Amino acid sequence: MGLFSIFKKGKADDVITDDDDSAARLAANSELERQRAQQSDLQREIARATAMKIDAIEAAMAADIFNEPEPAWARRPRQLQPAAATASNDDATLPMLDQYTTELLGDEDVPLEAAAAESAPIVEEIAILYSNGQSEVAEQMLLGSLPDAAQDRTVWWMLFDLYQALGKQEAFENISIDYASQYETSPPSWVPPASAASEAPVASGYAGVAPTLALAGILSAAAAPQLERLDSMDQKLPLRLDFSRVNGVDPEGCALLLAALKKLQGGERELVVVGATELADQVRAILTIGNRDGGEAPWLLYLELLRLLNREKDFEESSMDYCVTFEVSPPPFVAPSKVANAPRQATAGASDRFMLPAVIEGDTSKLLAAIDEYAGQYPALVFDCGRLARMEFGAASALQSKIAELSEGGQRRIEFRDLNHLVAALMRLLGYADIARLFPHKY
Repeated sequence: MGLFSIFKKGKADDVITDDDDSAARLAANSELERQRAQQSDLQREIARATAMKIDAIEAAMAADIFNEPEPAWARRPRQLQPAAATASNDDATLPMLDQYTTELLGDEDVPLEAAAAESAPIVEEIAILYSNGQSEVAEQMLLGSLPDAAQDRTVWWMLFDLYQALGKQEAFENISIDYASQYETSPPSWVPPASAASEAPVASGYAGVAPTLALAGILSAAAAPQLERLDSMDQKLPLRLDFSRVNGVDPEGCALLLAALKKLQGGERELVVVGATELADQVRAILTIGNRDGGEAPWLLYLELLRLLNREKDFEESSMDYCVTFEVSPPPFVAPSKVANAPRQATAGASDRFMLPAVIEGDTSKLLAAIDEYAGQYPALVFDCGRLARMEFGAASALQSKIAELSEGGQRRIEFRDLNHLVAALMRLLGYADIARLFPHKY
């Protein structure tokens, strides 16, 4: 019995040992699988982030290559007419840069809708609240509507515009992250506010035709004649600088534009700058820390563009790079004065745009009289809304009546360019789209 007991004990011990080994192997395998899963998740996140960056780069390249026009809210056939037929040139403005202009005719084949049917009521209600100065309520309603805005991005765009009009950059950047995550696309860029409502330095009272300088192609020494014409333009009127069609820079061109910008700022000229962010990116692309071959001008122009964009943090960081490269003290950051910024536009800048003020409210008699005068000089009416942050409901109704009168039963071409989405929603609600073409800026 003792011998068999020994054999039984040994067998039992062997079984226990095998079970322990199996459990250990299972635990090790489980841990290995868990680590592999974590690694796989990490790789997917990295791949997703990389894909987002590639999408952003490809989108920017496509915009440069195909020169996509601004979005329209109403479908119209695309046509081309000679520039001379749609725009006039005088001593206070620059000639159009191309043989043909798409300024009045640059529509997309697929229109950009104001809002999907299911979100249109809330969009209209928010537009009315904002127009009457109830920004906080509008903000809360927009935030509450985001979860239901999966298919329609209008609510997002309105919230972006609201934060920019109010100067809430931190809030803007926070929802930009959520927007990029939800739609797997690059988030919109912050554009400094240009409205009196946000205590921006731009004067809101001026309304009328303003001279325009639109540069195109490579910014080089060839731009000298155009930049020299700035001296002949009326110094009392706001100046619109459009860099949308600049597709490259060299050191000589940077030096010329830098001198022109310094001169304009020294004279405290009110500026509306279009496409400054994209131009700054192009200048930054030719800069290398420690390389002085191109001289200081490109670095100083880059810093000046950052200053005009009111990007103080980026300015300070780039100032250190400039200091390291040239071993000199960098220029100080001074907040821009009387400068409004607008996103890059796909079409050429026109010399005959009527610039609307930052806020339209109260008595509109002077504004309507100025529009009447403008309409008496130009067959096609183009309203620049780059500074327009808000229209009060009653004032918007009065303007709509004037536009209906000037439309000549829909026979006259009338456009509102570079609208923010809050104002665009209000205008659509009031029936502007039936008598004019609405082009909200594109995110």
